[in-house]
Amino acid sequence: MLSLNPYLAFNRNCAEAFAFYQSVFGGEMMLCRYKEMPAEAAGAFPVAAGDEELVMHVSLPVGGTVLMGCDMSEHCGPAVKFGENITLSIHPENAAEAKRIFASLAEGGKIIMPLEKAFWAELYGVCVDKFGIPWAINFENK
Repeated sequence: MLSLNPYLAFNRNCAEAFAFYQSVFGGEMMLCRYKEMPAEAAGAFPVAAGDEELVMHVSLPVGGTVLMGCDMSEHCGPAVKFGENITLSIHPENAAEAKRIFASLAEGGKIIMPLEKAFWAELYGVCVDKFGIPWAINFENK
């Protein structure tokens, strides 16, 4: 089933925020730091010195959805401005649906990261639609 999840970006305090959210909502949190990134991905996502402990990705199930987040650092863009730190992450059921959704959302907008294989997913891409809304398309072939 297609799912849509909020993705929050933080300025170096993502782990603290998600520990709080976990205390509020419960659930089992999955957290990965930049230092845990596979070596083959390090070239595409260089980590600035001192940023190794920052959160690359975290997810926390909340009801029927998943709250996700990360820390922003020099390698992935400027500091976030709150109110502009939310991305909608959509998880299609198959590769064809991922490609269709990405192409549709990117039309008239801006591609931030092309839809392609990532170390965590069969297809992953980020775009901002023509209305200024950021989207992350994440297809994991399970």
